[in-house]
Amino acid sequence: MSAMNVPAPHSGSCPTIEIRGVSTRFCDAVIHRNIDLDVAAGQVLGLVGGSGSGKTTLLREIVGLLVPSAGSVKLFGYSVLDADPIIRRAVRRRFGMLFQQGALFSALSVFDNIAFPLRELRELNEEIIRDLVYLKLAMVELEPRHAHLMPAELSGGMIKRVALARALSLEPELLVLDEPTAGLDPDLADNFVKLIRMLQKELGFTVVMVTHDLDTLAGLASRVAVLAEQRIVACGTPAEVLAVDHPFVRDFFCSEHAIAVMQKGVV
Repeated sequence: MSAMNVPAPHSGSCPTIEIRGVSTRFCDAVIHRNIDLDVAAGQVLGLVGGSGSGKTTLLREIVGLLVPSAGSVKLFGYSVLDADPIIRRAVRRRFGMLFQQGALFSALSVFDNIAFPLRELRELNEEIIRDLVYLKLAMVELEPRHAHLMPAELSGGMIKRVALARALSLEPELLVLDEPTAGLDPDLADNFVKLIRMLQKELGFTVVMVTHDLDTLAGLASRVAVLAEQRIVACGTPAEVLAVDHPFVRDFFCSEHAIAVMQKGVV
């Protein structure tokens, strides 16, 4: 069976992300305990929680960078840790990840950073790769001249955009974001959120996002999951989560800033 022939589940036949009974332990520290979570196709899920609650750990388990101590994670109906390397490769082609600090390869140009997944996971000639790289640059509102810059020559906002272009290079069905606006000033963060929202609406991909920033959450998420006490204590629309009587929910969503955002009708 070739990677191109791995069957894709029919639309609506299963969640894009399906987490069942996931527990995570590092030595004596329990991070997650028996987590269940579904993310349907086209949803934008914001994952919030306190420092050390295991948000980024769960994100890394979703994409197969970490192995949970117990339970299972499936993307598109397949285990991200499937024993068959052909299936793992096929699943990998269907999602992109934006790391917190961009995680660009410092020794590669902007062009080669964006081209990297195309060369690693697709069988394309260099002419097609070139066209796709310039297309992705345009999608994130960068110009062809930026392709030849090195990461050290980029501003923080440009690093985020290049990393987003790389995450979108394979035209993924799922985009995974780890603190997408971390390190950006409010104006740059707002512009970046608007860009992601526009692309999600145009392309229809599913998003799962870890953020501690309420404005980012309000600007993107159609659903929210709250991690606290080693488990998901609330999951639903923002309005449904706000109705949950839990200390973290109250502390996170009931600050003066949170109330102001809610009154603007964003959350």
